[in-house]
Amino acid sequence: MSSLRTSRIRLAGAATTVVLAALSLTACTDGTGVHAESVAAATPTTAHTASPTPSSAAGAATSAATSAPTAGAGTGTGTQKSAGGTTGSKAAAPAAKPVTCEGSNTKTVAAPLNRPVNHMLLTVTNTGSRTCYLHSYPAVRFGEAQSVPPVIEDSKPQAVVTLAPGESGYASVNLSATDGSGAHGHTVNSLYVYFHGSSGNESVGTGAHPALPAKGVYVDDSLKVTYWQQSMDDAVNW
Repeated sequence: MSSLRTSRIRLAGAATTVVLAALSLTACTDGTGVHAESVAAATPTTAHTASPTPSSAAGAATSAATSAPTAGAGTGTGTQKSAGGTTGSKAAAPAAKPVTCEGSNTKTVAAPLNRPVNHMLLTVTNTGSRTCYLHSYPAVRFGEAQSVPPVIEDSKPQAVVTLAPGESGYASVNLSATDGSGAHGHTVNSLYVYFHGSSGNESVGTGAHPALPAKGVYVDDSLKVTYWQQSMDDAVNW
């Protein structure tokens, strides 16, 4: 029985020797040792996935929250730009250039005055959308007169009368001499008012045809007008 056991031990030792010899034959020729596949075949491995530590998981969550875009978030500025790269607001348009006051952009009213006596006040109101200039003095024609009365030179203002939309300018008309010294007095029932340009000599635009009282007004050869004035008080002082 002991001899049989000894034979088995010897067979096991011989088998072990054969295995070691086979492993040594697979060694790399460059002296690095056993081939990787031999080691892998000889050493079984178990697949294992490392569980992240709490600190690394929190860091990953923070990184994802920081890098993720916020839905609907804007640039943080209040100015919106169009596709062309310009801001949405438009530049203010330059102010319109003033024009000359005349019949088409004004309304003229003629009103006889009690004081001074034998005077009439002309009121011209800017009805347009642009500022206009009342140049020089009104060229008036009463009834069938063939010429316009002269202007009172001393009434000339220091600056051209300027009317913004809705504003008014004034001139007065001396209809007749208060002492009765005027010649060729007569009553008239119609009046035309014409406007001068910047040179003060020519008539521009359309004229105005303000209504007169039903009984008409009395005029004589002393008829004359003032320059256009910015205020009513300056107009009636002549």
